[in-house]
Amino acid sequence: MMMQSVRNVSRSNLSFEPARLRRTVLDMAYAGQTVHIGCAFSIIELLAVLYRKHLRFSPTDPRSPDRDLLVLSKGHGVMAQYACMHEIGWIDDQAVSGYFADGSTLKGLSDSRVPGLEVTSGSLGHGLSIAVGMALGARIDGSDRRVFAIVGDGEMNEGPNWEAMLFAAQQKLSNLVVIVDENGFQAMGRTDEIIGLGDMAAKFTTFGFDAVTIDGHDEAAIDQTLSAFRSDGSQRPKAIVARTVKGRGVPFMENNNIWHYTRLNEQTYRDAIAAIGGDQA
Repeated sequence: MMMQSVRNVSRSNLSFEPARLRRTVLDMAYAGQTVHIGCAFSIIELLAVLYRKHLRFSPTDPRSPDRDLLVLSKGHGVMAQYACMHEIGWIDDQAVSGYFADGSTLKGLSDSRVPGLEVTSGSLGHGLSIAVGMALGARIDGSDRRVFAIVGDGEMNEGPNWEAMLFAAQQKLSNLVVIVDENGFQAMGRTDEIIGLGDMAAKFTTFGFDAVTIDGHDEAAIDQTLSAFRSDGSQRPKAIVARTVKGRGVPFMENNNIWHYTRLNEQTYRDAIAAIGGDQA
C-alpha cells in the first residue's frame, strides 16, 4: 500500500522536523539504492516550512480540489517531497522501505500519477511554465489557491524559464511563488562554471517579480518571507532565491557533488544517519 489505510491526523500535529525528513530520505535512498541525495537535502527546510504552515492541503486527501499546488520542477529532488508526504500519511512505511523495489509506485523523479505530486518533472526547464499555467488557470477560475514552484539554480540555464517569468509578470500572477534552490551545483559541476547566473534576485526583479534572497536553511527566514509575500498587496509574482548547501545535514555530503549520483553503502548509510542524529536501523 502506498497510502496509509487508517490515519487520524490533523495538520497541527505535523512538525515536518528536518532531521526526521532527512532520515526518511536516507532510508529510501538506501533501500532503493538510488541517487539524488544531495539535491534532496538542499530543499528539506524549504519544503518543511511550506508544508508546515504555508501550503494549503488536506491531510486526508492529497487531491483535495481546494489545495494549493506545489510544482517540484527539479523533480530529481523528489525524495524530499516524499519525506513530507510520509509525514502527512500519504505515503506509508512500506513504501519507504520498498522504494524502487518491484511494484513500487514511487519513482526517482516527480510523477503526477502519485497522489500528492502535481507534475511529472525531471526533464528540467518545464516545471515553471506549468506552474505559470496553473496560476493563470486558478485566477481564471476565480480560485484563491496559490502555486509554488521549486526550481534548481542549474535548471535556470534553461530558456523556457525566462519566457515563463516574462509571461507571469505580464499577467500579474501574484498567486505564483517561485523558489530557486541556489545550491551552486548541477549534475556535472558548479553552476557558475557551466553558465553563471549572477544575481538571481536582481534578474527576477528585472523580469517583473518581487524577489528576495535568503538563507534557504533558515526556517524562520523562509516563514517570514512567505508570510510577507502573502500580505504585501503587490500584484507582481514572487520569487525567493534560497541559498542552500547541497547535501546539507551530513558533513561528508555537504558541497560534495559526488552525492548527486553516488549510492549509499552500509557504512555511508550508518555514518549519514549518525550525522543527522538518528538511530540506526
